[in-house]
Amino acid sequence: MHTYSFEKLEVWKEATKLSVSIYRITSSLPNEEKFGLISQMRRCSVSISSNIAEGTSRLTKKDKAYFMTIAYSSALELLNQAIISKELDFITEESYNKIRTDIESITNKINSLRNHFLK
Repeated sequence: MHTYSFEKLEVWKEATKLSVSIYRITSSLPNEEKFGLISQMRRCSVSISSNIAEGTSRLTKKDKAYFMTIAYSSALELLNQAIISKELDFITEESYNKIRTDIESITNKINSLRNHFLK
């Protein structure tokens, strides 16, 4: 079976693990958040790895960098939603810290990848 280039990227692997983690964490949020924070957090977590994957298929470095920027933005959007979830006591301090640590690692790697494409 063919392995695509994005599947070899550590940042994509981390982003995919984060997305799985977000799905698990949000499963315990209140049901009334099904179309609010749950949906938003899940969508933007998936958006991180999806934009990394899509960006690797682009032909120009400028396009590749653009998709890394979108992935970075989705990661910060997820962080914002995690902060709100923590403030509302929807997630534990431990879950919040794990999300924040994962996002920091992922955004650092995305930023490096984006800068590489901009050279």
